[in-house]
Amino acid sequence: MVKVIFYIKAQKANNNGEAPIFARISYKTSETSISTGKSIELQRWEQTKKLRGLLKLEKEKIIKQGLDNFQLAIEKKFNEFYKIDPDVSLLLLKKELTGKTKTKTNSITILEVMEKHNVYFRKKVEAGDRSPASLQKYERAKDLLKNYMEKQYGLNDIESTEVNGAFVHNLEEFLTYESIYRGRKGIKNNSVVKYIKSYKTACNHCFKLDLLQKNPFNVYQGRLNVKDAVFLTQEELNKIERKKYLLKDFNA
Repeated sequence: MVKVIFYIKAQKANNNGEAPIFARISYKTSETSISTGKSIELQRWEQTKKLRGLLKLEKEKIIKQGLDNFQLAIEKKFNEFYKIDPDVSLLLLKKELTGKTKTKTNSITILEVMEKHNVYFRKKVEAGDRSPASLQKYERAKDLLKNYMEKQYGLNDIESTEVNGAFVHNLEEFLTYESIYRGRKGIKNNSVVKYIKSYKTACNHCFKLDLLQKNPFNVYQGRLNVKDAVFLTQEELNKIERKKYLLKDFNA
């Protein structure tokens, strides 16, 4: 998993002899460094064995506590990224920790959102965690979304920030009454709900990666139609009972 090592940059020591403390973050073959915002005298860094020895000065105890909290923050954020995709980008992790991930949130299109999710989902299929049929569903959802934009707006794609409530409502209407699949026009309610949930899942994936500021499909409130259960009559239950009795007799 992720490895964090603290070190000082002696060449950047100030006039008081204090050097800034940095964290070196390593994962697999990747490595990056990030400033902790803390500093310490060069001599004290060595004498305290890089703050791993017995600390007597209150100032150094506070610095050590700050570094421990900093490491926990790194590990927590890393684990969040790892749950989404085990190939964690340390560059993206660093930007998240330094608050610099918002600069590109408006540059991703809705089809890029679907593709990014599907690439990730394909890895889960290859690992045996999900079925190929589920991946086909997401790929089909992407194709339907593309068809909708071409027919509704005359566009091949749009910025994710342009996806609003009207877009989602019109998409539901298109899937229900106008989309064509295998020669049949329109899709039944339950399938429409599942497709739009696919878009919501893909957007959640990119939201967690800070590629989206919000999930535009959260406005959707569609529900599956659940058929009422059919109960057996007393006469049918009696027939089953008699049948079980005869089978038991036969085995005896």
